[in-house]
Amino acid sequence: MMRALWSAASGMIGQQTNMDVISHNIANVNTHGGKKVRAEFQDLMYQRLRDAGAQSGADSVYPTGLQVGLGTRVAATNRIFTQGSLQTTDHPTDVAIEGEGFFRITLPDGTTAYTRDGSFKLDDQRRLVTSDGYPLADNIQFADNAPSDSIVIAGDGTVSDTPAGANEPEQIGQITLARFVNPSGLTAIGKNLYVVSGASGEAIEGNPGEEGAGTLVQSTLEMSNVQIVEEMVNMIVSQRAYESNSKAVQTSDSMLEIANGLKR
Repeated sequence: MMRALWSAASGMIGQQTNMDVISHNIANVNTHGGKKVRAEFQDLMYQRLRDAGAQSGADSVYPTGLQVGLGTRVAATNRIFTQGSLQTTDHPTDVAIEGEGFFRITLPDGTTAYTRDGSFKLDDQRRLVTSDGYPLADNIQFADNAPSDSIVIAGDGTVSDTPAGANEPEQIGQITLARFVNPSGLTAIGKNLYVVSGASGEAIEGNPGEEGAGTLVQSTLEMSNVQIVEEMVNMIVSQRAYESNSKAVQTSDSMLEIANGLKR
């Protein structure tokens, strides 16, 4: 059987996965804090027909080897954590991170997840929570009689409000951020959340603006860093690569047909 059939088939399979990744990026173009994913390819093993440096004569060696590749595969999907554009919302509980870092979120099982999505809301206890009701790990809770327009979230993470009848704001908490040695190693679990993996390293916690952490911007949201034009170009490239690999399969099939028809 011709190697080209299997090599081209592996290329088609790889481009199917690449299209899945591109489609995911396009689908999340409006996801707050969304980060684009890049499919990375790797060539498969080679069939070594002759090694470089093998003896070609009494006093000579082959300067190059003779190897035939067997195709490709998707080796990794790398999440790109570049800064997304910032959009002003005028909503006091919307918070964006300008720079590195993640908000720390407490999941229902008590573990901590991390997110760049700062579209927080107030629950029935007036705590800052995500759209799914998961509270910030910093346990930010506002006074019952404090109007929403009195909420102030400073760039360094200090949070204050002004209860009804008070003349000055009162500090009620501190938002901290988490950084990672390898943020691309975080495991995405959906709902704009990530959890620690063996590759990401443990969270490095600190206040915004300190030790390399970004600062906070109130009434602002970080948009997705997906560039729709870039993804459309990637889609065209993937489609053409898939088409070219399918042509290689057809050509290999035609060559086998010719070989099968030699004895007639």
